Amino acid sequence: MRVLLAGGAGYVGAHTAIALIEAGHEAVLLDDLTNTSGLVTERIARITGGRAPLVAGSAAHVDDVERAFAEHGPFDSIMHFAAKKAVGESVEKPLDYYANNLDTTYALLRVGIANGIRSFIFSSTGTVYSDPADLPFTEEATRNLVDLSNPYSKSKLMNEVVLADVQKVNPGLNITLLRYFNPVGAHESGLVGEDPKGTPNNLMPFVARVAVGALPEVGIFGDDYDTPDGTGQRDYIHVVDLAEGHVAALEKAQPGLAAYNLGTGIPVSVRELVASFERAVGHELPKSVKPRRAGDLAATYCDPSKAEHELGWKATRTLDDMTRDVWNWQQKNPGGYEG
Repeated sequence: MRVLLAGGAGYVGAHTAIALIEAGHEAVLLDDLTNTSGLVTERIARITGGRAPLVAGSAAHVDDVERAFAEHGPFDSIMHFAAKKAVGESVEKPLDYYANNLDTTYALLRVGIANGIRSFIFSSTGTVYSDPADLPFTEEATRNLVDLSNPYSKSKLMNEVVLADVQKVNPGLNITLLRYFNPVGAHESGLVGEDPKGTPNNLMPFVARVAVGALPEVGIFGDDYDTPDGTGQRDYIHVVDLAEGHVAALEKAQPGLAAYNLGTGIPVSVRELVASFERAVGHELPKSVKPRRAGDLAATYCDPSKAEHELGWKATRTLDDMTRDVWNWQQKNPGGYEG
């Protein structure tokens, strides 16, 4: 199948492009390159021996999406990765998050449906679940917009509502909601990984920058949560496992609306992640405890069994695999793709 990956030059998109090509599909990337590099396409080619053409443009602009269809269509499916994703930043810049994360969906749906796509696979998030008492989160766990703590999560849940309504009036269309739980890791080759611009907002790339000497210390935001070691717990999933989940969703897609958690189901604390990274590096990293960040929750982790039963997919890579691969990427690319 031929797939348009909106935000496809980004972290999860690039790894999914690799997984698609290796599974025998065709991948075309649409990306405005604001938080990645066009060099990712040549890295994908080196890994797979195949091409993933890049259309430079915004998934929020109908004209750019139409150009991707005109130059590389028709497409069987759209995978939508084009979103701003930092919880803390979303609290500070809510308008940026609502505008980008909703406008991209509108443009992709309008053009995709007009051009006869059969499936639309959406990058949602495990932070759409709003009641901590539901842990571990199943796909039926509480999702209440008012109770969500930040605009990032709210924008994702708003998208899910939009997509459900669109599917009702397009009954032949498959819409799959993939609720991610903290993607980390990198391709084992060290050629493709996470390369955020500026200071990273997410924990793993921040720790990697500290390990390579680009940042002074790891900030642990809060050590007084109601968790075993006081630090926040998350369900970290290797980005290659996550990419393979997208391929499974594509290949199993049937008309209708479906939602799946993509995670390991294993809660890992901030201190546990940092300790794993220290094992990969071979020495301790400088770190200090800082105040909690607005919008952060004590713990989020999932029950991923539905994806295993219905998609035949299961995460297999461990936390130490994740930190090892990030360290390999960071050592080989201390300044990112352009460094």
